[in-house]
Amino acid sequence: MIRAMIFDLDGTLVQTEKLKALSYARAAVELSSQGLLLEQVIEAFKEVVGRSRREVAITLMRKFGLTQAAGARMKEFGVSAPWQALVQVRLGIYQQMLADPAVLRANQWPHTVELLQKARQNGCQTALATMSYCPQVRRVLQILHLTDAFDVVASRDDVEQGKPDPEIYQLVAEELELVPGQCLVIEDSPAGVQAALAAGMRCIAVATDFTRAALHRGRLLDEGWIVDDPAQLAETVQRLLHERS
Repeated sequence: MIRAMIFDLDGTLVQTEKLKALSYARAAVELSSQGLLLEQVIEAFKEVVGRSRREVAITLMRKFGLTQAAGARMKEFGVSAPWQALVQVRLGIYQQMLADPAVLRANQWPHTVELLQKARQNGCQTALATMSYCPQVRRVLQILHLTDAFDVVASRDDVEQGKPDPEIYQLVAEELELVPGQCLVIEDSPAGVQAALAAGMRCIAVATDFTRAALHRGRLLDEGWIVDDPAQLAETVQRLLHERS
């Protein structure tokens, strides 16, 4: 029996993946001297959505030849690796985006937020498991009035390994005092789905423009558990809960 729903944040509850993709793209264009286009970077970001900052930054540096340019800015940020410099450039851009609360409110996913609220109303435990870092998580939850919506919140600060490693979902299950089979994860990225399944949990994926192709191509889930139309999310969850009852 499912006793808890665990939600991802970026791309699942709020469309911050779109904002993150744009921030990485702007940072890469800033570092590039070869006429790099925003659309090229955004397309490349789709292949690593949901993964750690390190993995994303290294992938983009290698793909677009940014290592030398990023390395030249290491001293500016007081970091020890080129990928960290790229991340710092990108974070400055991203923080400017998040400075406007209206941007986040306009980019929340209503169907997923509604599912979260209904789960709590029905007495189901709820948790958040995100690869964002704690300060960003707190800001997003405050702006969206979701600070008290979760029994457990786990962020990138709380684990050694990022998704697709199952560590964060294992941690949440322990904090909820539940076995993995009692948890249903709502995710949007292949990395998040991998993490949930590796933790022994059921998972429903809500596809976005950034993750739809990879979710279907990866075949991590039966097609019935990939939601392409957000309006079908509640119905899909009910079908899974009926199966597990």
